[in-house]
Amino acid sequence: MKYVSEICYVSPIAFFNTIEIIFLVYSLQVPRIDMLAGIELYSTKFEGIGGRIKDRNEDFEVTEILHNSVFKKFSKIKTKKNRFPLYVLEKTGLDSNHALIEIRKELGIHVRLLGIKDSKAVSLQYCTSEQDTIQNVSTRHTKLRLLGYTEESVRKSHMVGNRFDIRIHETNNNNISDFSEECRFIPNFYGLQRFGSARLVTHLVGRQILKRDFQGAVDLLLCYTTEYDTEFSKEIRERCQDPQNYQSVLRNMPRGMDIERLILTALVNGKKHISALREIPINIRRLFVHAYQAYLFNKCLSTGIKEGENVTECKVGNLCFEIEDQSNLGKLQKFVDSMNPDNVVPATQLAGYSLRKFKDRFEEILFGILSGEGLTPNNFFLREMQELSVEGGFRQLPLMVKDIDYEKTKGLKFRLPIGAYATTLLRELMKPSNPIKAGF
Repeated sequence: MKYVSEICYVSPIAFFNTIEIIFLVYSLQVPRIDMLAGIELYSTKFEGIGGRIKDRNEDFEVTEILHNSVFKKFSKIKTKKNRFPLYVLEKTGLDSNHALIEIRKELGIHVRLLGIKDSKAVSLQYCTSEQDTIQNVSTRHTKLRLLGYTEESVRKSHMVGNRFDIRIHETNNNNISDFSEECRFIPNFYGLQRFGSARLVTHLVGRQILKRDFQGAVDLLLCYTTEYDTEFSKEIRERCQDPQNYQSVLRNMPRGMDIERLILTALVNGKKHISALREIPINIRRLFVHAYQAYLFNKCLSTGIKEGENVTECKVGNLCFEIEDQSNLGKLQKFVDSMNPDNVVPATQLAGYSLRKFKDRFEEILFGILSGEGLTPNNFFLREMQELSVEGGFRQLPLMVKDIDYEKTKGLKFRLPIGAYATTLLRELMKPSNPIKAGF
């Protein structure tokens, strides 16, 4: 396999031709579906072990990691000080948002999860609820049990990461020692599941919402498809292109297309497109704009790396996070010479209405991408749907893989900080030619 680092030096006269070659090499290496998500390169020279993931839900186990401070003042029973319940939720074959819906429908219980997990997995997640009498209850896809009580309500900020235990089937290489050495160079890309995997539509919907094109957003949700989508899904979406088919499509809509069912029902009942979008639960609706934010980050990171930026190195004036205990990300600041580079991690901005110029190395790239998309930071404040407005934020540039260990019979084990994707590590390890067939 040919890599960009192997391209020879050329004279300044041939510079622009070289840039075209670099882009071509990246394009040849990366599957088209990755490119559609803004992931335009590989960062490791490792050839890849091939294989498949997620043949069964049990092949992909993820466990949330809470900061140690949560358990320092923890009680098995409720007291005056320890009055906030902490639960652990085990779910199988269902994403986090639909797990909440199932628990609410089958048990009448409202719980608040700290993190969001994919459906094709066995997940152990922490959650809280105002109803503290819950003991070992279950639904079709979930099990919920009370662990005890904390002195303060557990929040997302208490999560420091996730631990993964993954089985990879039919690999062609079991030696990953070279890969383990290269892990630190992997960028913190958002994984395909952030964008809807095979359909890769959520960020496109988010972009149309930000452009106030609510009809376009609805049309994408109902009709958009890719070559990676199933034939059955493609057939339904083709029929949805004609509004005269809405009634008949709705009668035959499969159970798994619950979002499409909500939209079609609203349209058939004469509601406008913006009202049809509001029929979707807000936690799912917010994913659309967040997915577009993720796409912009991926695109920005890919562009910066192609231009020679090192995501593992902090330079003077660059944004960075302090690294606290348990690899938790602390205070955001600009890097100066007096800082210990081992105690910080490079970061950059996420798009949002608060996006501003810090004179950081990636901001010019991000502003350029936004301009090319016909958007400005102001677009992320939605007066028409204020509940979907996105302020912005910051994200670390490297993936920050810890404790990686691999045995073919026992699987791949590692941990990542909050917000990082296991599939981002796996795509570099496996180098799949077709990520969807490989289980991504």
